[in-house]
Amino acid sequence: MTKRSIAILVLVLVLTIVLWVATPVFLIMPFKSQVPWMLAVSHFLKGWAPWVTAIALAIGAGLVVRLWQLEAGSWQRTVAIVALVPLAGATWFARQNHFEWMFAPLTDPAYVRSAAADFVQPADMVLGVVVHDDAAAWPVNQLAYHHVVNTEVGGVPIAATY
Repeated sequence: MTKRSIAILVLVLVLTIVLWVATPVFLIMPFKSQVPWMLAVSHFLKGWAPWVTAIALAIGAGLVVRLWQLEAGSWQRTVAIVALVPLAGATWFARQNHFEWMFAPLTDPAYVRSAAADFVQPADMVLGVVVHDDAAAWPVNQLAYHHVVNTEVGGVPIAATY
């Protein structure tokens, strides 16, 4: 195998793995309509990503070692090692659930009196609760980014969700 063919293989490997891991992120987006094929493709890619990325990282490392053995120039070695960074990043990201990052529970909500809630329009839906004559409400369009509010209402700890 020549230095050039190894470099091309490393490049193709990096692009393939980055696309493999990134595709579900862009196909499954909150607040965007989705079709069954998008979910099927995303589920397949996400399910296999931990294995595929680990194997790709091992192959990439092997290709870099082979390039080193072929006495590549210092800039070629540097580029080859730098190419392992996105492979390692994809291997790590494949084991993460990015939706958990996007939809972190709201643990310390701020409140305003209803008269001061000018950011809530009359037609907006709210999720409300009353406990011991104390009331709280959260606009659904804001709650959609968190899905859960952990707070106290009327001195009672609650988890509000929809």
